[in-house]
Amino acid sequence: MSLWKALEGSRVLDLAQPMRKGMPQSPNHPPFRMALERRHGDLVRPDGGSAANEIIVTGGHVGTHVDALAHVSQEGLLYGGRPAAEVMSHAGFSDMGIDGFEPFVGRCVLLDVAAVHGVATLPAGYEVTPDDLERAAGEMEIRAGDAVLVGTGWSRLWESGDDFTGQRNGVPGPGADAARWLAARRPRVVGGETIAFEHIAAGRGHATLPVHRIMLVESGINIVETMRLAELLDSGVREFLLILNPLPIVGATGAPVRPLAVIA
Repeated sequence: MSLWKALEGSRVLDLAQPMRKGMPQSPNHPPFRMALERRHGDLVRPDGGSAANEIIVTGGHVGTHVDALAHVSQEGLLYGGRPAAEVMSHAGFSDMGIDGFEPFVGRCVLLDVAAVHGVATLPAGYEVTPDDLERAAGEMEIRAGDAVLVGTGWSRLWESGDDFTGQRNGVPGPGADAARWLAARRPRVVGGETIAFEHIAAGRGHATLPVHRIMLVESGINIVETMRLAELLDSGVREFLLILNPLPIVGATGAPVRPLAVIA
């Protein structure tokens, strides 16, 4: 069967949140801003044509994005024991930056932890455990090199601003034990719906990020954050083809991405 025939009739879901000024984000990163730099009529060509264009300013970890391995260090060391100072300069990172991320096109497994608990959205500050992941996986096998997404339902709160960021009440996400459970299965990439792929307890903010350390520094596994998974969760589909290709910004620690779920 040809590739085109196999894809015939497939459904494609966009897993990226729309990027706009004022969207929820971590206070640790520069905000997204966009403005029309040239408006229609600012310059009119002899034939009457006119063009508008914008200027965009954004942090690499705003909106739906992929974390590069260079994003987090522990005791000054990156993944593989590489001293961060060796590859870091004012121009960014000469190694382990997001431009080194190889585009992912492959099997993705969605672990719907919210469904395990019979809810559409997990409570604020809930810590996802290895048992939650085991129950969500059921009979599905997670293979080395797969992508694994953890569904909390949190993307349903995207328009709620402060509630989504969880600065007061926290956000649901995997704790350190769940992170080790995931890392042991050697996925290529992991992802979720919150601005940090972590359990964040009420009032804690981003004081410590052990899951980032386990994934990026100890295991060399990239992270996708702020994904829009509500429609996918509601579909009941738990295995699909994921296309993941962040912007190749040279030396950056992360970059925006528009993940696509291809459902047969």
